[in-house]
Amino acid sequence: MKKLLLLAAVLVAAASCTRHQPSWQLVWQDDFDTLDPTVWSRIPRGGSDWNNTHTTDDERCFALRDGKLVLRGIVNDDRSADTAAYLTGGVETRGKRAFDGGRIEIRAKLGAARGAWPAFWLMPFKEEHEGWPHCGEIDIMERLNHDTIAYQTTHSAYSSAFGGGLGIKNDPPHGGIGAIDPDDFNVYGVDLWPDSLVFHINGRRTFAYPRIETDKPGQFPFDRPWFLMLDMQLGGSWVGAVDPAELPVEMEIDWVRHYQWK
Repeated sequence: MKKLLLLAAVLVAAASCTRHQPSWQLVWQDDFDTLDPTVWSRIPRGGSDWNNTHTTDDERCFALRDGKLVLRGIVNDDRSADTAAYLTGGVETRGKRAFDGGRIEIRAKLGAARGAWPAFWLMPFKEEHEGWPHCGEIDIMERLNHDTIAYQTTHSAYSSAFGGGLGIKNDPPHGGIGAIDPDDFNVYGVDLWPDSLVFHINGRRTFAYPRIETDKPGQFPFDRPWFLMLDMQLGGSWVGAVDPAELPVEMEIDWVRHYQWK
């Protein structure tokens, strides 16, 4: 009887301990029943590889379908109205919703095509005046063409050689890759800590980028609020040429979730 009572006490104590363990707690989510204009804006056209085909054409490049946000890349069949050969859709929380620490996850299914370059990424919410790459950039997911992997990367004045940066890419490594199911939904995420960024795909850690002791400037500009960008892109120096025969291409975004550690 004493052994049974002791075992019961141990089990009760263990259960109590488990109930009070710190854990991730959901603080915000978007399930895309609608596209909330107080959170999301269309990404405008720009002159860089990543945004030079963006359009605000809701009819062709954006959709809400079965509780999912759909972002498309298409052949532009009316170049009298828009001279871009291809058109793509993207949304961002710039100036509307900031993500300050915690865990960000996005569940999405990525369509494949030669030249397709879907991405989920973070840029500073308030401090872009520093200029890129000094302000920092966090790429939660980039997928190229028909790849069965996703790239997850950090950019800063320490790791990038552009804009007067130092180009120190491997001390520590500033990016990693992880396997994905190319034909189904995957969950892409990053944990934002004051001393590290921890990346994962489908709950499996892919790599971490730590704050280190160094006399070099700009190594960890990541302890700040961010805005989120979700976008499809077609073509560019990294992804390569587009095959119009493989278009249209689309990605379906099921949800975005933000957690804090409690």
